[in-house]
Amino acid sequence: MAPTLRKRAAAPVSVKEVKKTKKGPVKEKGTKSSVPKANGTATEAPKKVAKGKKANEPAKEEVEETKENTANGSASSDESWKNAKSVHDFKAKLITGEEISLEKYKGHVLLIVNVASNCGYTKRNYEQLVELDEKYRDSKGLRILAFPCNQFGKQEPGDNEKVRGKIEKRGVKFDVFEKIDVNTASAHPLYKFLKSGQNGLNTDPIKWNFNKFIVDKEGKPVARFLSPKNPLDLVSELEKYW
Repeated sequence: MAPTLRKRAAAPVSVKEVKKTKKGPVKEKGTKSSVPKANGTATEAPKKVAKGKKANEPAKEEVEETKENTANGSASSDESWKNAKSVHDFKAKLITGEEISLEKYKGHVLLIVNVASNCGYTKRNYEQLVELDEKYRDSKGLRILAFPCNQFGKQEPGDNEKVRGKIEKRGVKFDVFEKIDVNTASAHPLYKFLKSGQNGLNTDPIKWNFNKFIVDKEGKPVARFLSPKNPLDLVSELEKYW
């Protein structure tokens, strides 16, 4: 009688071989993992880059915004602002396209504000800025300078002509300038100067729309306020310099 053959035990299969099929390797379902930061805290692993999009490629709107800023002359590596003694040393383009020297404001107290049309602060700030202008332009020589900026929540979209149309509907008579950047290397030289710590002011970046700088009659920045500060609440501060 022929001997009974024992079945040979199957050789161990590697993990890689288990995952292989006729169609190729089986991909594991992705799960979010935590990547430690330098300070020891964890953050979510970076998302996969969409097909056809290069890593670190800026979003379309960011590219368009950069083009727009360059066209408006706000993107510049010019460091000459460091030699400025006052805001009167700068030039800027009005929203009509006319370039003016801020020397025209000598002898006037200034309120310089970065504005936006679609912000939660927009309605209240424009109403109160218009009121300030009507009350103190002639009686105290106050001059308000508004600089539209799209860097915060993209709340000032459109070209200068569209922005101008929105502002005119608010009854604004004070000077409004072309759209600019107020932060990063592309910031307008005037804003680099305003944030440079003149007269003891802090040097933090602009936090949001409707930050406010008070500038005295000699062109020196003397006070700085964040967005929540209402324009009409600045009267007591402005009175120090009239």
